[in-house]
Amino acid sequence: MVRMNASQVRPLDGVLVVTLEQAVAAPLATCRLADAGARVIKLERTSGDFARAYDTAANGQSAYFAWLNRGKESLTVDIKDEADRDLVLRILARADVFIQNLAVGAAARSGLGSDDLRERFPQLVTCDISGYGETGPYADMKAYDLLVQAESGLVSVNGAPGPYGRVGISVCDTSTGLAAALAINEALVQRQRTGLGSAIKVSMFDVMADLMAVPLLHHDYLGAGPERIGLAHPSITPYGGFVTGDGVTLVISVQNDREWESFATHVMERPELVDDPSYATNPARLERREVVDGMVQEFFSRHTRSEMEAKLRTARIAYGAVNDVTGLSSHPHLRRLTVDSETGDVEVPAHPNAAAAPPRSPRLPRLGEHNERIRQEFSK
Repeated sequence: MVRMNASQVRPLDGVLVVTLEQAVAAPLATCRLADAGARVIKLERTSGDFARAYDTAANGQSAYFAWLNRGKESLTVDIKDEADRDLVLRILARADVFIQNLAVGAAARSGLGSDDLRERFPQLVTCDISGYGETGPYADMKAYDLLVQAESGLVSVNGAPGPYGRVGISVCDTSTGLAAALAINEALVQRQRTGLGSAIKVSMFDVMADLMAVPLLHHDYLGAGPERIGLAHPSITPYGGFVTGDGVTLVISVQNDREWESFATHVMERPELVDDPSYATNPARLERREVVDGMVQEFFSRHTRSEMEAKLRTARIAYGAVNDVTGLSSHPHLRRLTVDSETGDVEVPAHPNAAAAPPRSPRLPRLGEHNERIRQEFSK
């Protein structure tokens, strides 16, 4: 028996994905599938995925497009045109997955509704991504990332007191894309057992509601959600950012009373705090958060970053420095992947699975680059 290594066989080799996608959520899902070996045919308007034009930050390419579209094939189509729609249907007859994140009902109005497609092609796994789901009072509302951050309550628990602020990345879009990729892989496993495709319906709001479970449970069972307290933790202290004498913010996490004992004894050199009932347990410390955080900050201010890091590391207290993007760019643990594009190479963060083989073809497709080949391949 000949064994093949990971560079020869990918988990999704032989899987054909057709995607009617734009922006972030669906492109992230299909990027994960492409990295795993799937062939991804990206259906684009003649004007292209509008994320292509967000900016030119990535060596002439849009940063979002460069991040999310490596290894895909670009086919420009007009899904309202009968000949193009027939072409898409011929492709779908051989496909394993169809994913779309157009406005609710748009795909169906163009003859590409998921229910009809699965009836026509029983093997097909369909994935519809929406803002608020396909039914209900918000079904027809536009749902961009910031809007869902607001509607889901995320901005109400994010950041420090004062004016609301958005999370600095498209967390709703990205979380939804990852949820969709997971669901698609689950559906492909199920199809191996049943021979039938299935329907996946993922909404940005549902994804964020799930991620907001802890604040929601606090509200529903304790009567109030957590307040915005910046880098601090609503349920644990000391847990947050403290500034060293040389002006560096270090974030520490004292998760339990055993760690508090180590922190009080070996970092702050105040062993008397371990058995003091005012500080011995996390609930007691929470009642005196200002006092606890004040004494920790006072101690940090008397030491440099290097001194504090040495103390924290010796005591095995979890910590990290607050970096800016420059710090991320030079971080010793940042792994990168070089993606080829028509304007030159772009370096993006590598796949989160450090053991995964790199994509076979890490390049960005030009708009309509694969039109001729795909149209010929699926001409009949």
